[in-house]
Amino acid sequence: MSEELPDRRFRTLFISDVHLGARGSQAGQLLDFLRCHDADTIYLVGDIVDGWALQSSWYWPQSHNDFVQKLLRKARKGAKVIYVPGNHDEFLRNYYGTHFGGIDVVENTIHTGVDGRRYLVIHGDIFDLVVQNARWLAHLGDKAYDFAIRMNRLVNAFRRWFGVPYWSLSQWAKLKVKNAVNYIGAFEQTLAAEARRHGADGVICGHIHYATIRDEHDIRYMNCGDWVESCTALAEHEDGRFEIITWTDPLRRTAPVAAVAARAA
Repeated sequence: MSEELPDRRFRTLFISDVHLGARGSQAGQLLDFLRCHDADTIYLVGDIVDGWALQSSWYWPQSHNDFVQKLLRKARKGAKVIYVPGNHDEFLRNYYGTHFGGIDVVENTIHTGVDGRRYLVIHGDIFDLVVQNARWLAHLGDKAYDFAIRMNRLVNAFRRWFGVPYWSLSQWAKLKVKNAVNYIGAFEQTLAAEARRHGADGVICGHIHYATIRDEHDIRYMNCGDWVESCTALAEHEDGRFEIITWTDPLRRTAPVAAVAARAA
């Protein structure tokens, strides 16, 4: 199928929250995306592997293995691959500074854009008070999220039957529920402040599964989204323009949707 689709090459791709090992992971979609998109540098911005899910029960279908092999092949062919672990793959935090299979594992890093602007690349969970101070509650919330994903898929099975487009319960809730909106806003402000502390012009993160590009108070906040529901990646073009690419609708795969785009300048 990839031979029928035109390749799109970027300067940089940022991917987060794939959650390999969790039943909700859309690794097959991401593998399809990577067959059609390439980049000189690929950042894995945390929660690529879901260690929490794997501790509960082992789930590792062929699509998850294929995705790992695809990344390793890209690294062997010359792509620079940088892995910034998150809370679900925190076991990799014991390996900061190591290099395996062509992939560098780092705590966080600075990405320099075409125009020289510097972006702090970090997963973001260390600024989530629930994850840091009430891990039991974070795990409970993770289970509730998995249940919502399963229910959402059932709803969308009926929607497909009637020819209605995909609808995301959790994305709707994030936009409509006051506490969720406040949480996202606080998270964005905290990450922007962390970027300032590092002397950076912006921040690129994941963690909250909500893709966006936002400029506030001279700081650019960019979130990669996730590959559980939204299936989004952040891409940097050769001219410095940043774009969020959504890869959920099979009818649009020949021309991925630019949900949000912004120039680096």
